[in-house]
Amino acid sequence: MERMKTGVPGLDEMLWGGFLPQTANLVEGAPGTGKTTLGMQFIYHGIVACEEAGLILTFEEFPQQYYRDAANFGWDFHQMEQEGKLRIMMTSPEVSKADLEQIGGRIESLVQEIGAKRILVDSLSHFERLSKNPTHLRSIVHGFINSLKREGLTIVLTRESAALLGETESSKDAFAFLVDSYVLLRYVEIESTIHKAVLVLKMRGSNHDKGIRQFKIASRGLEVQSPFEGREGIMSGNPRRMADSFVEAFVQH
Repeated sequence: MERMKTGVPGLDEMLWGGFLPQTANLVEGAPGTGKTTLGMQFIYHGIVACEEAGLILTFEEFPQQYYRDAANFGWDFHQMEQEGKLRIMMTSPEVSKADLEQIGGRIESLVQEIGAKRILVDSLSHFERLSKNPTHLRSIVHGFINSLKREGLTIVLTRESAALLGETESSKDAFAFLVDSYVLLRYVEIESTIHKAVLVLKMRGSNHDKGIRQFKIASRGLEVQSPFEGREGIMSGNPRRMADSFVEAFVQH
């Protein structure tokens, strides 16, 4: 089956080759876990390795911030924009929603102009201010995602999580049912040392790796590494050694 590779070493293997085309893929994590970096890596890899132009739809950062952050990994986003392979659009959930509801809107025009196949939406958390009613909010986000799919885009959506070391949240599950895959990034404390961990919670229409793997943010972006050594002992050990937090972060979320 055709796949959209993320370009993140190790993650594509966890996804059994990458994301499925024209799907919505949620990447959730606490601040600093690498959500936006993963999304930018997905866009970058599409441009340089797959000849697939990309869009970045941002609700919180100016384009110059993405230029700087990408340059830290050796990715020249500014040059890619000049070459017509990338567009970074700063907007708001309200404006982007209205834009996609009209024919010939700005997003539709940009997709056609550069032939975009991939989009990073950074971040879905901003939609939560549009409605306090969970059912209404779910309807808004569902319409937004479907509009992007109709443009032929494969979507990575980031979402901020307040949970740092395994605390669970009960109020933000609405979006999980709307997406086709759900990747969770977490900090994990083991023997007084903080590690980063990644888990693919679900992948609609495909099997995927169920393991909990370590990852790091290296000079060229995210790199997924081996499973945690002795994780069975961690997950069934003394709760004072963070066992409960570890289990809650990945199994009960």
